[in-house]
Amino acid sequence: MEIISFYENDRQEHWLRKLDECDWRAGASLCRMIRENTFFGKLGKTTRLLLLTDGDEIVSFCTYAEMDDIQPTDLTPWIGFVYTYPKYRGHRYFGLLMDEIERLAEEENVSAVYISTNETGLYEKYGCEYYAEMTDIHGEPSRVYIRRFTV
Repeated sequence: MEIISFYENDRQEHWLRKLDECDWRAGASLCRMIRENTFFGKLGKTTRLLLLTDGDEIVSFCTYAEMDDIQPTDLTPWIGFVYTYPKYRGHRYFGLLMDEIERLAEEENVSAVYISTNETGLYEKYGCEYYAEMTDIHGEPSRVYIRRFTV
């Protein structure tokens, strides 16, 4: 397995086709942002789309972003668009992406990242703690988690 950054890869069309196979509504939104060139405008100019790959397949993906669906806020950076394809679930593969985010955060001297979600019990497995309930850009309540790093 390998972690690649979508925008730093020369096979973007291939990976975009694989992202299209995602059966999650937010995955379709992510693909639309990529196709319409609004990805960086909506998520921030330094945002990365990280793909955990197994050969030509995507196992899991997420963004490491300046912004997410809690806006406006001074909180940054965010982990967003977290998804693991069904055949790879149950193996904690997202943990490999979390390790990569921790490495990137350390390089950037970032001490914490945030996650906006309606999930309970998932992100705690990866060292995240409940931070607060906030309202997302759709006016809906969202649970915000924090993952702290030692820098």
